[in-house]
Amino acid sequence: MKLQVTQENLNQALNSVGRVASGRNTLPILSNVLIKTANNRLSLSATNLDIAIVHYIGAKINEEGAITVPARLMQDFVGSLPSGVIELELTNTKLKVTTEQYHSVVNGIVADDFPVMPTITHGKSWKLDCGALKKGLQQTVFAASSDETRQVLTGVFIHSKDSKLYVAATDSYRLAEKELSKSIEDVKMLVPASAMNDLLRIMGDFEGEVNVTHDGQQVLFQVGDIELTARLVEGNYPDYQKLIPGEFASSIQLSKPDFVNVTKVSSLFARESAGSVTIELDNKSGSLNIRSVASQIGENTATALGKVIGGGSITLNSRYLLDALQVLTGDEVYFGFNGKLEPTILKDPKDPSYKHIIMPLKS
Repeated sequence: MKLQVTQENLNQALNSVGRVASGRNTLPILSNVLIKTANNRLSLSATNLDIAIVHYIGAKINEEGAITVPARLMQDFVGSLPSGVIELELTNTKLKVTTEQYHSVVNGIVADDFPVMPTITHGKSWKLDCGALKKGLQQTVFAASSDETRQVLTGVFIHSKDSKLYVAATDSYRLAEKELSKSIEDVKMLVPASAMNDLLRIMGDFEGEVNVTHDGQQVLFQVGDIELTARLVEGNYPDYQKLIPGEFASSIQLSKPDFVNVTKVSSLFARESAGSVTIELDNKSGSLNIRSVASQIGENTATALGKVIGGGSITLNSRYLLDALQVLTGDEVYFGFNGKLEPTILKDPKDPSYKHIIMPLKS
């Protein structure tokens, strides 16, 4: 293998794939990145056996070849090089990296030992606007569980119903759902939340369409010159839509900045009680009151005004409340609930495509 490539392109590709390679793997080669010539381009690949990322970049290729080299070293090294042309030349398992100022040799492992994710041959394919997918994931992924004992809840559920495409995530304490499209059918897959975070990262500022191909075991996302393949999570996702109430006896519509501010202040006094705050709606004064008590510190009551229907109180985790408020995009927030132990909802009254449900705490 012998080729020339720009430092900017090589650095960008190494940053795209490098995070998937981990030194914690039992197989040493999984800490490496595969550098390979393909169709007169250079491809860089990394995998942890559950997720694989391939980034294709332009290069002037004089001789074909492939090698795997330590991902962390290459990422840090190339990132430290000045902009300009880099020459890569492979001799046996030694990769020579040459610029005007630097002459380095990186010891590699033969590419034959590098694991490759199976190709999806008979999958379903569809396209989605990158901006819509990115926004949908930003509003949902954080609600997925990190508890590996409940594997199904560590995934992000992408599915269609009545020709509408939805993305949803829950950890059983909160639930986020976003409608992505109105014209996609027969989609049902459970993608690891870690893969969706990687997808968010590689989408970056990309503008255009994301190509999605999937079967019963894997999904492939193509974002421009980058491909992400992930193994799907096995199991049946809960029928979460049944848990979302259609109507709410008590509700308030108020300014989002006001709601964020009173919640932030109240959360400071709620640290002792695991973030627990009590929200009360007062119909007479048209206000939302958030109360938090910390026996060692003191107590706090914060008030925000809005349009109140009904009344009553409910106790929630303030961190979950702030997480939801931060991904709502409008200037106004609708907050509704029924009984003290019934699910609550937060949404933008002007955007019905996103719903965020939080389960109350026992007060």
